[in-house]
Amino acid sequence: MSIASGLVCPTPHAVADRVQLGHGSGGTLTAALLRDHVFPVFDNPVLRQQGDGAVIRSLGPTLVMSTDSFVVHPLEFPGGDIGLLAVHGTCNDLAMMGAHPRVITAGFVLEEGLEVALLDRVLASMGRAVRAAGIDLVAGDTKVVERGRADGLYVCTTGLGARDPRLAPLPSRARPGDAIIVSGAVGRHGMAIMAAREGLAFEAEITSDTAALWPLVDCLAHHFGDQVHVLRDPTRGGVASALTEIALASRVGMRLAEERIPVPDPVAAACAMLGLDPLYVANEGILLAILPAEQADRAVELLREHPIGAGAARIGTVVEEHPGIVTLQTPLGGTRVVDLLPGDQLPRIC
Repeated sequence: MSIASGLVCPTPHAVADRVQLGHGSGGTLTAALLRDHVFPVFDNPVLRQQGDGAVIRSLGPTLVMSTDSFVVHPLEFPGGDIGLLAVHGTCNDLAMMGAHPRVITAGFVLEEGLEVALLDRVLASMGRAVRAAGIDLVAGDTKVVERGRADGLYVCTTGLGARDPRLAPLPSRARPGDAIIVSGAVGRHGMAIMAAREGLAFEAEITSDTAALWPLVDCLAHHFGDQVHVLRDPTRGGVASALTEIALASRVGMRLAEERIPVPDPVAAACAMLGLDPLYVANEGILLAILPAEQADRAVELLREHPIGAGAARIGTVVEEHPGIVTLQTPLGGTRVVDLLPGDQLPRIC
């Protein structure tokens, strides 16, 4: 269905010497923080890849490592919790670099006063997710901070995987003529968090889409191998931000068709009511795949055969025109630019 055109938050007032919430949004402020403060200090060839994980060729067989921190509020939400999110998010960052997740570590920052029963539920959820993904949690750490210092619980993870020799996806490999595919419905995770956080009730419950995506990547690797040019899970900043980052890295343009982007009716309605754009809402259980156009129909068909890829669709095309810019064609024939958000639509969602 079509995306409800909605308002987004205005550009935040920039404070040069202070960190703002928008620095964690995955948008313009995040890019500036990395460009101006992080990359100049730690610059090296691995970091310059700027993928979801780091491909480390110097350690023998190609390894991929990823690290992440999870600060979602509330800690439990329809369809998941912070523990499930931490395991899935870490595994997915590895998978988007073509790596089969193998092991994970976890650091827990607990706030004084956290209910032990809640902690037990989160740990049990993580345990189920680890076993389902076929990986091991091999190391960890726990710290406790004073009441009011950690919003209940933070989880920091590192994952390690072995890169599948069939694959070599990178953000810089999109080519003009390639097809852009999304593996499922857009916007569910972010709107599930918003509903739970604000106590909103919609006609139909919106649940998070959090899921481990390696089975979909494995399927694409088996059938298309190195023809899978780019993989990305559109988490913070949503589909719009993920595709803009890829367009910039590959120095190509992208053209999306609004009517092809799968947005569930409840998500579209909720976004319209709240003045949000589903393209910028976070997802935790879908991937974007970019591969040659002649493979697109078969790729969609194969993804739809798996339960977590049942909503797969081809949503656009990579073009030579307007490199670094993603445009959206509306059902009425109009075109608008889809860019990085300057701030945050929904803070603290992953």
